[in-house]
Amino acid sequence: MKKILLTTTGLIALGMAPAVAADLAARPYTKAPAAAIAINNWSGFYLGAMGGYAQENSSGIGTLSGGFAGGTAGYNWQMGNVVLGLEADAAWADIGTTLGVPGIASLDYTIRSMGTVRGRVGYAFDQVLIYGTGGYAWSDNRLTATAAGLGSVSDSRFHSGWTVGAGVEVMFAPKWSVKAEYLYKSLEGGTYLAGTFPVGTINLNSVQVGVNYHF
Repeated sequence: MKKILLTTTGLIALGMAPAVAADLAARPYTKAPAAAIAINNWSGFYLGAMGGYAQENSSGIGTLSGGFAGGTAGYNWQMGNVVLGLEADAAWADIGTTLGVPGIASLDYTIRSMGTVRGRVGYAFDQVLIYGTGGYAWSDNRLTATAAGLGSVSDSRFHSGWTVGAGVEVMFAPKWSVKAEYLYKSLEGGTYLAGTFPVGTINLNSVQVGVNYHF
């Protein structure tokens, strides 16, 4: 019985061999599909220019408002779709207000320059990056008191504070991106002209746009 089973199995295998070989020969060889490659990679160093508008978050008399323009430098690390970054910017500014009667007696208070050093945490949808940001903020402010017949006197002060916000950045061409972001800045108060004029905490709402080149 064993011999009959072995003989039958061998004959079946020999009969199937040509069919299996023909089937394999009929199937064309195809390579495995290549792994998907991200079109954009946000990792690396970048430089850019930016500008915008800021207004003090206050409904009182003498609300600061005005524009600013400057430059940006930063570095990104991308891990999958998550993008971590560190960014610094500095800008010349004309954000100010005037109290009193110009030509008679007035106080001019102006933010002449300002900047930030911030961390960024974002999520990349290929060429679109949505992010939150926050960190250190600073400004260089000047107060000028003027009185008719007496002339004017000025005093400057450096203010430190913090900022938090969010933005979106789009890679519109190889190595080039544009961005728009909102930042809330809170800067410490201080006194000017030997303690004669105190200034409280300055809270600013600012919006800015920029363009970056990625190396």
